Amino acid sequence: MRITHPVRVHLELCEIADRVMKQPGGGPALLFEHVILRDGSRSAYPVGINLFGSMSRMSMALGVERLDDHGDRITKLLDLKVPEGIMGKLSMLPKLMEVAKFPPRMTTSPRCQEVIWRGDEVDLDKLPILTCWPEDGGPYITLPMVITHDPKRGIRNVGMYRVQQMGKNTLAMHWQRHKVGAAHWREMAERGEKMPVVIVVGADPASLYAATAPLPPTVDEFIFAGFLRKKPVMLAKAVTCDLEVPADADFVIEGYIDPAEALVTEGPFGDHTGFYSLADLYPLVHVTAVTMRRDPIFPCTIVGRPPMEDFYLGHATERIFLPLLKLTIPEIVDYHMPAEGIFHNLVFISIRKEYPGQAYKVMNAMWGQGLMSLAKVLVVVDEWVNVRNPQEAWWVALNNIDPERDTRFTMGPMDVLDHSSRAFTYGSKMGIDATRKFPEEGFTREWPSVIVMDDATKAAVDAMWPSLGIGAT
Repeated sequence: MRITHPVRVHLELCEIADRVMKQPGGGPALLFEHVILRDGSRSAYPVGINLFGSMSRMSMALGVERLDDHGDRITKLLDLKVPEGIMGKLSMLPKLMEVAKFPPRMTTSPRCQEVIWRGDEVDLDKLPILTCWPEDGGPYITLPMVITHDPKRGIRNVGMYRVQQMGKNTLAMHWQRHKVGAAHWREMAERGEKMPVVIVVGADPASLYAATAPLPPTVDEFIFAGFLRKKPVMLAKAVTCDLEVPADADFVIEGYIDPAEALVTEGPFGDHTGFYSLADLYPLVHVTAVTMRRDPIFPCTIVGRPPMEDFYLGHATERIFLPLLKLTIPEIVDYHMPAEGIFHNLVFISIRKEYPGQAYKVMNAMWGQGLMSLAKVLVVVDEWVNVRNPQEAWWVALNNIDPERDTRFTMGPMDVLDHSSRAFTYGSKMGIDATRKFPEEGFTREWPSVIVMDDATKAAVDAMWPSLGIGAT
């Protein structure tokens, strides 16, 4: 939906987007064509928001009918078994060739460098950077791809961290201590070396999504984006540093962090928890150049009280990475992170239970899986439960548990944004075993059956339903 009415980047755009994101199904994507900057002038660049904010758009963005299609592709790759004989090996070539097409390729004529601001030309005030909520510490770039480089292993990382504008040519980089970009910064700080960093605003949808994906540090996000879009991502060398950037990006903000400088106060920020995250100290980015297309769009998002656009990005991760989760925890049937749980607060998991204590085995394994270590509450149910329907999952769980017997607590790392933990990034977690209990688990009574109508009666009622005048089933 194109919005031609004048709208301010200070709070107004956020309020409109928030109301739209709360509509059934996530509401439409919005393109604001008349954006008023903080100084009252009109922005030269339109703003796009809620681009990923529905199931259909999330699938469209990644080029599939359903997000599970990418999970199915990963499953087939994981199932690669080299057959015997020369003909069998030759039959594998198409799949191996598909994998070989994923790495990015370089170009020397990138669209992202059609316009270049250097040195004194840099003025971030000219960009439509949002101030989202009344108590925010300032304007924020909310949908960036932050590109850094591992100084030891030479591996690129692309992450999505909020970035606060501090001045016309300075930014504060909010990368949490658990993030790969923060690890690169710590390593560069130990060496006493300035750290080049690039902030990309606007790129192809697969690359933007890949920046949010929980990939291992050794996996290049642009290779993963190439896998998703089934063609390589085109990259180009930045103009003021050696980092490589998406050639078709809308905006590229190049800069560096000096470890000799003091950290700066970043925040507060109205976060995806629905509460403000408090101000804290983070590194300052000095901007050396801003490059862009000739007619760019400035994409952004907002976070706050769910549901929001980020739910659909998280849902894509849930669907795409299920096969990899099953690789290490094979009894898992499905899992779901409902919008109300804002990813790390609540995870429903269905398992194929075969022995006593298996639910606790799965809980411990889940807490050992990357960023799943931050999950606050895990609820494990049996395989027949549809965990993507939170009402059904809670109905089964609340019926199946004896709270004292079936609840376990443990300590571990917590999300930086969790304001309830007893210490910063450290607190307790809860696991709930809502599966059917075996005798060895202390259950000596008869476990009841679920109420289900017989097939013959359902078929008979299906046949008579149009004559009843009740409406759709």
